[in-house]
Amino acid sequence: MTETHDEILEAMWACAENNTFAIEDIKKRCAVEFSETDLETLVQQGLIKRDLDQLILSKTGKHKAKHIMRRHRLAEVLTSSVLHLKNAQMEKVACQVEHSLEPEVEESICTLLGHPEICPDGKPIPRGRCCKKGIDKISSTVVSLIKLAPGERGKITYIKPGTHTILHQLISFGLNPGVVVTVHREKPAFCIKFENTELALDKEIAGNIFVWKIHEEA
Repeated sequence: MTETHDEILEAMWACAENNTFAIEDIKKRCAVEFSETDLETLVQQGLIKRDLDQLILSKTGKHKAKHIMRRHRLAEVLTSSVLHLKNAQMEKVACQVEHSLEPEVEESICTLLGHPEICPDGKPIPRGRCCKKGIDKISSTVVSLIKLAPGERGKITYIKPGTHTILHQLISFGLNPGVVVTVHREKPAFCIKFENTELALDKEIAGNIFVWKIHEEA
């Protein structure tokens, strides 16, 4: 999936809300231009169905489009009500956020906003797991890696560069934002595991790696 494919699914979802399935209407609604090759790729992936000049989301496509639209509209609420951005800025940021928002961050934003049901222009925001469970507290927190106990996991959100050399070394090891790490042990050396790698880190370096703590119930 590319960002273009995400935009197509989002446009199809928005058009379907108005019972519109014509390709030309979807093109007008889509934030980017797309080609016949893009449509063919989505058909082959089983995400959309094509009937002459109409496009319909498959069951799998609906599921994916729903989450793309949910992220976009949550971002609109966040940028308008919390960041107080104007409409053009709000839409620009929302389009960027929808492609990269991690599920746990999405839930935390939704919880922070009180599980909004509509976006600023009155369109419905698809419900998420956190809405259905009525979660009213943000359980995940961003902490330094050294705050995790052995056996606890976290997803890297950012690395504070002590020096550029150390930062580049960590990245070369595969420690990039989005990577899930598990603390293996604290002594005699601070050791973590991620993917198929086990790595010993100086505690000062580990202290500059910040992770989104993953709770076991999640």
